Amino acid sequence: MNPVIGLDVAKEESQVQAYLRRKKPYKKSFKFKHNIQGLEKFYTFYQEVEQASGKYPTVILESTGHYHEPVVQFLERNQMVYFLVNPIVSFGAKQTGMRKVKTDAVDAAHLCELYYKEDLVPFRKKSVQILNLRHLTRQHDALTDSYVEVKLKFQTVLDQLFPEYKKVFGSIYSTVSLQQLLDFPTPATVLAADIDELAKGIKAHCHTRSYTWAVQKAEQLQEAALRDPFQQALYQSPVISLKMYIKLLLEYQEHLSTLKEEIDAQAKEVDDYDLIRSIPGIGDKIAATILSEIGGIDRFHHPKKLVAFSGIDPRVHESGKFKATQNRMTKRGSSKLRQALYTAVLCGLRKSRNTKLIAFYQNKRDEGKPHKVVMGACMNKLIHWIFYMLKRKEAFVEA
Repeated sequence: MNPVIGLDVAKEESQVQAYLRRKKPYKKSFKFKHNIQGLEKFYTFYQEVEQASGKYPTVILESTGHYHEPVVQFLERNQMVYFLVNPIVSFGAKQTGMRKVKTDAVDAAHLCELYYKEDLVPFRKKSVQILNLRHLTRQHDALTDSYVEVKLKFQTVLDQLFPEYKKVFGSIYSTVSLQQLLDFPTPATVLAADIDELAKGIKAHCHTRSYTWAVQKAEQLQEAALRDPFQQALYQSPVISLKMYIKLLLEYQEHLSTLKEEIDAQAKEVDDYDLIRSIPGIGDKIAATILSEIGGIDRFHHPKKLVAFSGIDPRVHESGKFKATQNRMTKRGSSKLRQALYTAVLCGLRKSRNTKLIAFYQNKRDEGKPHKVVMGACMNKLIHWIFYMLKRKEAFVEA
């Protein structure tokens, strides 16, 4: 007997199907809720399968974002052996039948069949440090995307209200710039105030600069207000929108700063953090993202496995005498890791940071390959370097 229990995980519940051996299902499929009562119901069934087969059954389920997490925690707490399968792998198993049937019970049965067909490896739990780091880096990326959206909307409103303001401060998104614009959002409010009032407001939000600098900025602000085409705001709604976006931007900046500090603190606790940062062009945030997405180099016994996990391996399409010559990336792995590698390559090529990578890039370009193809090749080369650095515990060495 080789018992297995397939779980088709959904939001708040899972479908269960057990097999005592291949082609021999055990009892009817059923569902259980992802709460204490439901999980205990599943555990009772698990023990029943164990008694019927005389062996501990293996549990197999798909990785489904965060829906599977309460089930996985329960399996680990009760020391059950389980396989967490990539949905791409399980999807292929579901397409083997002639009939097109899609139900939770059938999907759970397909997972059991996959267990008997494939040579799967039991899931290796990532360390708590890596999981925390991955959650923080992904949260930072998601918050950054929202921050960029608000910046674009803020610029649109500013162009309709006070476009000349952009020429006053080095960055309109600095704290002193946003706070000053919050107090004086239109050319009319700037012109109604005197230089001393404007300078005091600027100095209050920028303690590192002198009062003389604040006076200069106040004068520039009034000059910008005089040049501005919108001397009066016809409608109050843009002013309300501008102030709302400014407050959102300040809140986003505070949250992103807090997340960045936490990422730095968590990353320093990971042993391989300094190894990744030794590669020119890879900073703190990129290094933390790469480490958290890889989740432990012991999961990969060959660099090609890591390349496939990154989704930067080329598609292969051959049939008979036909062989495709334009093979794009599969993009089937971790998109976050792929984005981090692309950013790392860009940073390494800029300002001649990574001479080794620049030489590789130039050789490929000399062969006549287009820029995008070479960028993919550089990402592939970089992940190979990272694999051997982590395996051998060696820092990056320039040529």
